[in-house]
Formats: sequence, structure tokens, C-alpha cells
Amino acid sequence: MIAVSVIMPVFNSAKFLDLAVRSILSQNFHDWECIIVDDCSVDGSVDIARSCCERDSRIRLICLDVNSGAAAARNAGTEVAQGRYIAFLDSDDIWLPDKLQRQLAFMEEKKAALTFSAYERINEVGRVLGGMSVPPQVSYRQLLRTNVIGCLTVIYDVALLGKVYMPLDTEREDFATWLSILKRTDYAYGLTEVLARYRVYAGQSSAKKLQMAFRTWKLYRQLEGVSLVEAVYYFSHYLVRGVLRTNNFLRKSE
Repeated sequence: MIAVSVIMPVFNSAKFLDLAVRSILSQNFHDWECIIVDDCSVDGSVDIARSCCERDSRIRLICLDVNSGAAAARNAGTEVAQGRYIAFLDSDDIWLPDKLQRQLAFMEEKKAALTFSAYERINEVGRVLGGMSVPPQVSYRQLLRTNVIGCLTVIYDVALLGKVYMPLDTEREDFATWLSILKRTDYAYGLTEVLARYRVYAGQSSAKKLQMAFRTWKLYRQLEGVSLVEAVYYFSHYLVRGVLRTNNFLRKSE
């Protein structure tokens, strides 16, 4: 069995895709497969992905017939994954070279089903803007307050959880997925070392932040089914903690 299956959804990522794949190729842990799932890109991403496949036989490409979104792309990759562990890396983000080695050792130490790590934010040219710290562990109720788990840092154990598929009825699919796992295990464990870099775009706006807040509210009420009172409680934590995390990030980036 392959140790780790890395799932990489792609949509019009020609500018960054090769860098993302290179960060997997640069890992000092070598027992992995990378499943690139193209979601109907029109910018040359497929050609770059095919070149990556020719470069290393551990890399595979799946092309979706219809543009379906990141959750569906990740699910398509998960469906064919052969690894004991499943990890996620978006096509514009990157891993540091010891990511897999350090995190898998951490999982063994903790006997953990789900782990994540600290990460840095970078801009479009790769300059580090600041760091995002994580707690050493988080429960279901704690995670409801704010999603401290970056998708690019997640690894989960298929042997303990089976394959976990992301819901298609929410735009907070990653958040919803970690919550679904935490209903089945006591904690997700955070590795406080920075092991990945998340790319931030200049075009991100306050309007998108408002959309994210609205989607989070819908997740509480419709997907998780919490009461109105509980939803207000968790949403207030989400807003306050989101501001605090953003301010902490801004201080580190100055």
C-alpha cells in the first residue's frame, strides 16, 4: 500500500501548478502518490499537469467532464486514492520539504486520526506575509467556534476513518469535513511547526469575507443543525476569533 495520497484540485492554476507539484517532489518522505484533478481548466493547466505526470510516475491526472468545484474534485481524487493517509494541497499552495515526514511521525506519536499544522501566508510572488499558528488540539465544539484547520495542512488516517468525502451542499466544504470527522473522534491534533505556505491574492475583498461569514452561518444552522442560540454563540466566536487571527497575522507581516 502507498503511504500517502496527496489530492490536488486544479482550476485555471497554470501560474502556480508546477510550483505546487515541485513542493511535493521535494519532500524528504518519498512513499506518496499525487492525484491531480482538473476541474475543466481552460488556461493550460492540463498540459502542465500532464508534463508533471511524465516527470514522475507517482503523479496521476484525472480530468472532470463538467466544472464541479473543489469539493467534487477532491472527492474524485479521494475515490481513486490508494494511500493509508490522505493529504490535501491546492494547486496554488506549497509544502515545506519536511511536511510529510514530520506530520506522519506526529500522527504515529499521537495515534491520531486527523492532524493539521501551522502555516505561513505568502503573496502571489511567494513573499512570506506572516504566520498562522494553531492549537495543539481541537475538539468538535472548539472547532465550531472558528476553523483553525488549514486544508493545505490536513492529513487523515484512512485506516481509522475510512475515506472521507467532502459535502457538496455547502461552500464551507473543508470546515464541514473536519467537523464531520470530529464527530467520530475526540480531537484533531495540531503540529505547531510551520509546514506549508498558503497563497493570498491581492484581489481578495471584504465582500468575500462577508460571503464567507454568511456561508459559515448557513453551515451552523443547516448542515450542523445547531439551535439558533448555539448558532449565535458560535458565530460570535467565529467573528471575534477571525478578527483576532487576522490582526495577529497583520502584526507578523509588518
